[in-house]
Amino acid sequence: MTEDLRHIRREYVAKALRRKDLADEPLALFSQWLDEALNVGVADATAMSLATADVEGTPSVRVVLLKAHGPEGFVFYTDYSSAKGADLAANPRAEVMFFWPEMNRQVRVSGSVGKLTREDAEAYFVSRPKASQVSAAASDQSQPIESREVLEARVRKLEEMDALACPEDWGGYCLRPGRFEFWQGRESRLHDRFVYEAVHESQSWRVTRLQP
Repeated sequence: MTEDLRHIRREYVAKALRRKDLADEPLALFSQWLDEALNVGVADATAMSLATADVEGTPSVRVVLLKAHGPEGFVFYTDYSSAKGADLAANPRAEVMFFWPEMNRQVRVSGSVGKLTREDAEAYFVSRPKASQVSAAASDQSQPIESREVLEARVRKLEEMDALACPEDWGGYCLRPGRFEFWQGRESRLHDRFVYEAVHESQSWRVTRLQP
């Protein structure tokens, strides 16, 4: 190995996550954990790693921002012609992961993914700051470009416009959960892990403790 990192470690000190601490619905526990992360000032608490795979099963992962969540699922926005958009068109399943190191917590959520309506995309687009609208309109996300200067020239041209329309290939996705995993870091790597899996015939959730 060129660089040995095996000596880098820290202890995860936190209170236990017990079966009796869990909510009946995983969304309720997720909402509680997210609120706690926001309240203690976790940086980018709404950031989530989004994992997708193409039609051949080649995985890709990147960080996106959670913009809404509820019984319908977890919402994020992007360019539909981006690499993640191409993956989801070919294989409309994904997993997201939230990592809150200040609290020694992770949450993984997996399920099917579908596009939101055009009306939703337009409503959210106009609510964004002008600079964010310009960036979305100027960039053909994930596509090659000759130089930074070409991109900045596009930005300057769009900045001169009074109002921008939501790009046709830009909008939202909703991940509809079928599985949640809650991970609470504990001392000596004896972490607490619980999985909620949807039981569709009864519209309930099966809860299982996993070994660390």
